[in-house]
Amino acid sequence: MDQQEQQERIAVIEVLGRDGQVRQVQRLTHWPARIGRSPLCEVVLDDPHLAAEHASLQWGDAGASLLLMPSLNGGWMGERRLNAGDAAALGGAASFQLGASQLRWRSNAGALAPEQPLQQHQQRAAKVGAAWVPALLALWLGLLWFDQWSGLNPGSPWVDYSSAVLGPLVLILAWAALWSLLTQLFQHRFPFVTHLRRALIGVTGLHLVAVSLPLLAFALSWPRLLALDAVAFPCGVAALLWWHASLVWPRARRWLALAALSGLATLLVLTVARRQEQQYWLGPAYLSALPPPALRLVEPKSPQALIDALRPLEAELARQANKDNDTPSADSDD
Repeated sequence: MDQQEQQERIAVIEVLGRDGQVRQVQRLTHWPARIGRSPLCEVVLDDPHLAAEHASLQWGDAGASLLLMPSLNGGWMGERRLNAGDAAALGGAASFQLGASQLRWRSNAGALAPEQPLQQHQQRAAKVGAAWVPALLALWLGLLWFDQWSGLNPGSPWVDYSSAVLGPLVLILAWAALWSLLTQLFQHRFPFVTHLRRALIGVTGLHLVAVSLPLLAFALSWPRLLALDAVAFPCGVAALLWWHASLVWPRARRWLALAALSGLATLLVLTVARRQEQQYWLGPAYLSALPPPALRLVEPKSPQALIDALRPLEAELARQANKDNDTPSADSDD
């Protein structure tokens, strides 16, 4: 056997996990190669559903093939059931199941898959970005404290501030831990800092939008701008869920994006349907608190302009008042 033929007969057996990722690789250079639980096998697998010598990899004139040996559970090649004595050609690459083990065959003669780019969590930029987590956390907690300070009376006890800050802090840490546990389940790693950074970016961005849009609408006298506030929150939540889920299931990003968009569209339709009798479908009906007048950049409207704008409602309000007066009450019946 010349050197080229020897190189063509070099192959590997890859043990795949439930997510399709490679968990173990064994290199094969001698034939035949047995697969089973016995230490005498060339490919030893820790699977109680395998026989001591479950199958044999052989190399003949037609190339590599898989031969099933006597066993209780046999194997599968795609949709084809393999029993003792059955043989299946492997070619340059093939996937098959023995017992409960998912295996993949790759020979040197087969085409090698192209090099894959590093995922974001594996790049150095992601590790550098993790250094921003304390700054993001401090910024978000500062925004929570400011919201609480602006709504409390001067001299309020510190307990009123601590509950408004510590409660969301515990929730976001639990949120990041939950996504990290899901990643551990499917990817066998626990990227808590990465999930925490993504959660902090999401909630801080949503918080800044919720603060800036009302200020901008008040300063420029654009009340319809508040409709963006009602749209920004569900859009931000859907984007954050997709961002977390794409780290857990990186191969299904497109399907996850479609699921997030579908859920977002359903939520917006339900919101509009629930508020169809109101003046505005999206956005608050009124502002419960107004910013300081010094922040206003446009000239305020005169009271007469407000009265003129409300005149079209006068006839409708009078009609409703007359209707209520004509309706007999329970006391009058008695």
